[in-house]
Amino acid sequence: MANVDLESRGSTKNRGNTYPPTYYASSHYAESTETQWTSWLVPMIVVANVAILSFEPLKENPLFGPSSSTLEKLGALEWNNIVYEHQGWRLVTCMWLHAGVIHLLANMLSLVFIGIRLEQQFGFVRVGAIYLLSGFGGSILSSLFIQRNISVGASGALFGLLGAMLSELLTNWSIYTNKAAALFTLVIIIVINLAVGILPHVDNFAHIGGFLTGLLLGFLLLFRPQFGWMERRDLPADSRVKSKYTTYQYVFGVFALVLLIVGFTLGLVMLFRGENANDHCSWCHYLSCVPTSRWKCNN
Repeated sequence: MANVDLESRGSTKNRGNTYPPTYYASSHYAESTETQWTSWLVPMIVVANVAILSFEPLKENPLFGPSSSTLEKLGALEWNNIVYEHQGWRLVTCMWLHAGVIHLLANMLSLVFIGIRLEQQFGFVRVGAIYLLSGFGGSILSSLFIQRNISVGASGALFGLLGAMLSELLTNWSIYTNKAAALFTLVIIIVINLAVGILPHVDNFAHIGGFLTGLLLGFLLLFRPQFGWMERRDLPADSRVKSKYTTYQYVFGVFALVLLIVGFTLGLVMLFRGENANDHCSWCHYLSCVPTSRWKCNN
């Protein structure tokens, strides 16, 4: 969803999705002994996001929400405050703020569609960790590339859940049916949502950072026992699965852990040293906004 300049001093980078992502409903878990959790964390996150939203006159914010100055006071992502005022907490608080009602509704509908299903399958601890760490990862990447505008929204965390869904499907490939169709559907959803991020006033770096963080966390946290493990006691001894998890699940997990540690460490060091990632990547700004005859891109 494209956002407009809220004040003449700067613009708020909207971190919302245009299309509420859906999940791969055509993919079914091949074993029936799976524990179902009760989803309570995702509804609580929705309530918290709604409760924080404030309203100001339309001349301040045409999206039915707070002004840029109010968002900045509440904890929006702002590079100068993080680097020079040592307000690193903004990397977390920004994911609980939204630019307006439409922005909030788009993100919360997406969260309900994705998050409740994941929480029912994997529990609140793992899903909550993925949500928060993905939002944090999205904030880091956004701060490294966007340093003149403020940014708010839960989209980094939401893209993290999408990334986790993708890695969960890949690492648990053997236990799903209709997996090729599920993979194709999920990839199309991800590509469409990332493509929307090249519009102006949409913080696609938060989307990309959140997605990559969630993708790696999914390999680390969402692996399941391989096909046949649950029924091994009912099978002949020579037909039983010897290991609970496959070799490639362990490889994916270790590889993801190493990349997460390196990525977060490098990103935080660069951020608090005040570096501009655009200096190291001259074309990366096109990932967040592609100029056309109808609009221009700043920073």
